[in-house]
Amino acid sequence: MMQRYSIVSTRFVLLALPLLALGCANSEPQAGASAAAESRVEAAPAAGSSPGSAVQLASAEMPVVHVYKSPTCGCCTDWVTHMEEAGFRTEVQDMHDVAPIKARAGVPGHLHSCHTSLIGDYVVEGHVPADVIRRLLAEKPNVTGIAVPGMPMGSPGMEGPYRDRYDIVAFRHGGGQYV
Repeated sequence: MMQRYSIVSTRFVLLALPLLALGCANSEPQAGASAAAESRVEAAPAAGSSPGSAVQLASAEMPVVHVYKSPTCGCCTDWVTHMEEAGFRTEVQDMHDVAPIKARAGVPGHLHSCHTSLIGDYVVEGHVPADVIRRLLAEKPNVTGIAVPGMPMGSPGMEGPYRDRYDIVAFRHGGGQYV
C-alpha cells in the first residue's frame, strides 16, 4: 500500500508501511492500483504541533541514534541538531567513507544520502524528520529502515530558501523488495 502525506509542502511516501496512517483522514484510492491496493492520504499538521507531537516517546525510552557521517558535512551536523532538539540522544562518528556502513546496513544504492544512522533495530538513511522516526520506533514495522534519498532542500538539516518535495521510503535489507 502506497501512502503519500503532504505536510506543509513536503511529500512522504512509505510503501506498504502504515507509519503515518494514524490520525490521517481524506484517504482516496488511486486509479490503476496494484493488487496491494495503493492509497494516497493528504494530511497537514495541527496548528502549533511540534516535531514528535504525533507519537510521544520519552527520551529515556528511545535508543541512541548512532550517526555515521563525513567530518565536513554541515547538513549532517544540522540533522543531528534537529534530532537532539526533538529529544533524541545521539552519538556521532565522523568517517571519510560511510559507504561500508551503508552496505552492511543494507541501504540500497538508489536510496543513499549523505549520512546513515542506526537506531535500535532500524536503519535511517538521510534527512528523515524526527517525528517519522518516533513513529517508526513506536510502531515497530517489519522493515530494515526508512530513507530520504539524496539531500532535498527543506528536509531537516537542509533548510534553505525553498522546500523541495521529497519521499520517505521504507526498505528491506538489500533493497530488492519494498515493503
